[in-house]
Amino acid sequence: MRVHLSVATGLLAIVCVCASSALAQQVTKPIVPGITNLARVETTVACAGAITPESVVEVKKMGFVSVINLRRASEEGANVEKEEAAAKAAGIRYYHVPYDGSADPKAADAFLTAITTKGAEPAFIHCAGGNRAATMWLIKRIAIDHWDVDRATKEAILLGQTNPTTRQFAIDFGQAHKR
Repeated sequence: MRVHLSVATGLLAIVCVCASSALAQQVTKPIVPGITNLARVETTVACAGAITPESVVEVKKMGFVSVINLRRASEEGANVEKEEAAAKAAGIRYYHVPYDGSADPKAADAFLTAITTKGAEPAFIHCAGGNRAATMWLIKRIAIDHWDVDRATKEAILLGQTNPTTRQFAIDFGQAHKR
C-alpha cells in the first residue's frame, strides 16, 4: 500500500511540474531596431527600455494594442509627444504614466488603471532601461492577476526587473492593492 501511495505521489508531482511548465509563458528577448532591452511574454506583454517614435510601427506589427510609456517627459531622449503621435498614427492606444523608479503609489495606481482599461492588452510597457516597466508589470501580476509573489517575481526578473528596492515596493503595493 505504501509503495503504491509513493508511486502515485511521485507521478502526481511529475505531472504537476510538467503541467506548470507547459502553462508558463516563455519570456523571449527579440532584437528590434529602435527598442532597447526588449523582453516579451508571448501574447501578453513586452517590457522594454527606450524606444524611438519610429519603432512604434514595429510594436504594432508585434501585435500589441497599446503602449504604456513610464518615462518622464524631462528624461533625455524621452520624446513623449512624438511617441504619442506615432502611436496614434499607428492606430494603437497610448498611455503616459511618468514613473521615476521610486516607491510611488500614485504612479502604481495610474499604471494599474491604464493596464486594466478594456482593450489595453496585450501591452508594450517601456521606460529607459526596462527595470521600471518590469516593476510595474510585477505589481499587475500580484494585484490584478493574483499570482503568488515567487512566480510573479521570477517573471519580472526575466522581463528586466533588476532593482531590489523597487521590487519590494512592487510586491508590497501589489499585495496591499489586490483587485
